[in-house]
Amino acid sequence: MENYIITGMSCAACVARVERAVSKVDGVQTCSVNLLTNSMSVDGSAKSDEIIKAVEGAGYGARLKGAEKRAEVVDELEDRETPKLKKRLFWSLGFLIVLMYISMGHMMWSFPMIPALQGDYVSLAIIQMLLAGIILVINQKFFVNGMKGLIKLSPNMDTLVALGSGASYIYSAVATIVMSNAQLNGNTELTHSLAHQLYFESSAMILTLITVGKMLEAYSKGKTTSALKGLMSLQPKTAIALIDGKEQEIKCEEIKKGDIIIVKTGGSVPIDAKILEGSGSIDESTLTGESLPVDKTIGEMVYAGTINKSGYIKCEAIGVGEETALSQIIRAVTESASSKAPIARIADKVSGVFVPIVMGIALITIICWLFAGESVGFSLARGISVLVISCPCALGLATPVAIMVGNGVGAKNGILFKNATSLENLGRGQIVVLDKTGTITKGEPSVTDIIPLGIDKSELLKITYSVEIKSEHPLAHAIVKKCEEINIIPEDVSDFQALTGSGVSGKIKGSEILIGSYKFIFDKGSVDKTAKDKYEELSQQGKTPLFVKKDGELVGIIGIRDEIKEDSAEAINRLKEMGIRVVMLTGDNEKSARAIADLVKIDRVIANVMPRDKESTIKALKNEGKVIMVGDGVNDAPALAVADTGIAIGQGTEIAIDTAEVVLMNGSLVGVANAIKLSRHTLNNIRQNLFWAFIYNGIGIPVATGALIPLLGWGLTPMLGALAMSLSSFCVITNALRLNLIKFNKSKKEKAKKMKEVIKVEGMMCPHCEARVKKVLEEIEGVKEAIPSHKKKNVTLTLDDSASIDTLLDTIKEAITAQGYTVK
Repeated sequence: MENYIITGMSCAACVARVERAVSKVDGVQTCSVNLLTNSMSVDGSAKSDEIIKAVEGAGYGARLKGAEKRAEVVDELEDRETPKLKKRLFWSLGFLIVLMYISMGHMMWSFPMIPALQGDYVSLAIIQMLLAGIILVINQKFFVNGMKGLIKLSPNMDTLVALGSGASYIYSAVATIVMSNAQLNGNTELTHSLAHQLYFESSAMILTLITVGKMLEAYSKGKTTSALKGLMSLQPKTAIALIDGKEQEIKCEEIKKGDIIIVKTGGSVPIDAKILEGSGSIDESTLTGESLPVDKTIGEMVYAGTINKSGYIKCEAIGVGEETALSQIIRAVTESASSKAPIARIADKVSGVFVPIVMGIALITIICWLFAGESVGFSLARGISVLVISCPCALGLATPVAIMVGNGVGAKNGILFKNATSLENLGRGQIVVLDKTGTITKGEPSVTDIIPLGIDKSELLKITYSVEIKSEHPLAHAIVKKCEEINIIPEDVSDFQALTGSGVSGKIKGSEILIGSYKFIFDKGSVDKTAKDKYEELSQQGKTPLFVKKDGELVGIIGIRDEIKEDSAEAINRLKEMGIRVVMLTGDNEKSARAIADLVKIDRVIANVMPRDKESTIKALKNEGKVIMVGDGVNDAPALAVADTGIAIGQGTEIAIDTAEVVLMNGSLVGVANAIKLSRHTLNNIRQNLFWAFIYNGIGIPVATGALIPLLGWGLTPMLGALAMSLSSFCVITNALRLNLIKFNKSKKEKAKKMKEVIKVEGMMCPHCEARVKKVLEEIEGVKEAIPSHKKKNVTLTLDDSASIDTLLDTIKEAITAQGYTVK
């Protein structure tokens, strides 16, 4: 897929025109144009030159979007339109005030006028014509773009404005000539009559008011991209690198893989890197949405855009440039915001024919009023009102602004949507299928039971360790970890085989070893009652029993359990409250799965599902409703791909998972409920925008035609029509910006952590010192409990729900310092 920057578009009609032109190019499979970002995505085999030529043939400009540097992309998102529009508006208003004083102040309300011009209607008309002409020149962009579109047979919003304003001006200019003739012929009555039928002020006012609307629209558009610009500005411009043993400041662009980077307290991590030395408390909220810092030490990864809140780390550059997690987030958000949601199709179809239909309605309106016996001026005013009140912009912006803001809100909270379709579809989900391991549970199983049968415990662990060390399965990792902790030494294994979803086998000193599930071992031979009873007991405890056979004889059972995440039960309860059915999908046996499901209150469990069968299981569930599959994005790839929406739960960097449409940077299951909530709000916002865009035109156009004048006496002047049009797009964008007000629920775990704060204190020497510090701190309002430790040289504070460390810190420091201790 190739991306292009499109110039010259002003409304949804332009979008439809560009899409039609490009879609006709041989080799183009799909084409999507975004009015908000002035971008176009094209999929197919067509050459870029042919695509650009097609866009230019439609009357617009195009260029291929390359791999711009981040600074260039940020620069591209800068709002350059608002300053230009402000300047145009300033000059327009200056001349308009004078024009309005003459046309309405003097002519209608008898405001004082220069004596030489008093009663000289022709001179006053000429002055109005000159003032209005200047305003038309200042706002010539409407006429240039509008007429260009008309000539290319692709009329747009600028065409409507140009026709409305131009018709008013031309009619008034002709009336001025007739007035001049009438005055020369001594026809005072006609001169006086025509003086009150001039529409120069309407012509100028239309342009000025629509410029106001355009300026508000441009300003609001800038707000919708604030999240994306914020992400792009996170990476620092410079970094401290260790070169020839010395610390040197270099540009981030100069960092290469393998370089050694230093990040001190308060510094931003410039690239993705592995810690080689030191430790730090890293604020990863920019990536995961998790507000709590994460302690990192040697061997762990830190990511670009995160902040080292405390500590000193020396790390090796692993991911640089576009390879960093931050760059991938930006790419995902940008591509998603530029894509088009299915719900936008209705607006696209209407926009394609909207302008020609409006022009037809305006012409019919003028003709009908003329036949009804009204004057040319009155009839023309009705037609002009139709032209200037009609707004295809609101239709064109209704969907993309909501998508842009929704994506930005998601990115700030660790929720990434791969495209607009996933953002829309997620909110329609009815069934959430949760993979057990790594999703409901921590994905870090540990050994809980070691039951030797006929051999000693150490021998059982040795043969199990020797075979399982060659396996990549999470249960094997638990066994390996346990054996390494107690220093078991493995033996050589030959003929190793990993039997997916069943177990492993191998030979040790000629003896055949089989390790696997109850079903796997049972299929290989009988299992005695003792082993079966132990299997039942471990399964009911939510543990996974692994059976070990040596030369066909059962020699032991090892129980393994993967602990449930602290907030899984809470997240599942929230999903249920949202009216969503929750299903757990696992390869575990029915009893082990049921035990886990009961703990987190999941009613429906599908157990004993082999990895290869997950895809068919999801397909079957889709017959019951829209399915959302949640997994780790690797083992569950087929199931994620076949679901209506796939969600991959990452651990900070899992955004390159191709099969998932939504990625949660935070490993918390609460993010699933938050993502669905965001999707639903965004979908509702799009519906509201489309409703108001359609209802605005549906009511405004009939009123503008004057259809209600005979019945209720309600009409609409061109100036009021222009005012309504100028505000329509602004209202749509402002409504979309309300998505920034969405409040996401934090998990109980995070809330509890947020109440705990640790402060480093030096000088405490004994329990008496601790007692003094404890007493003064617990007297501070907002501090529920203080636990000092002279050994750890710190104080752990528990704060009230309404208190925050930021507001209490100065008071706490003063209290501790007053006792003779030092706060670090």
